[in-house]
Formats: sequence, structure tokens, C-alpha cells
Amino acid sequence: MNVARSFNNWRKYRQTVTELGRMTSRELRDLGIDRADIRSIARASVAR
Repeated sequence: MNVARSFNNWRKYRQTVTELGRMTSRELRDLGIDRADIRSIARASVAR
């Protein structure tokens, strides 16, 4: 994996973590997401 791709994957991961982290617990529950799952969801978003 090249440096540019690694950097873009890291940015996508951080953006997902930040966006989900800003949501209230109620908003996350409405989406079926537990706050403890945010990082694993962000990792999965990079793997796509």
C-alpha cells in the first residue's frame, strides 16, 4: 500500500470517528450504533 493511500485511509477513518463522535447517544441509538462501536465502524468504512 502506498503512502498516499495510507494517508487517505487514515483521513477517512478519523473523519468517520469524528462525525459519529459528535452525535448524541440518542442519534447513535436511532442508527443502531453503540458508542463503543464507533472505532470498529470507522475501520470497516476504510476497508470498503
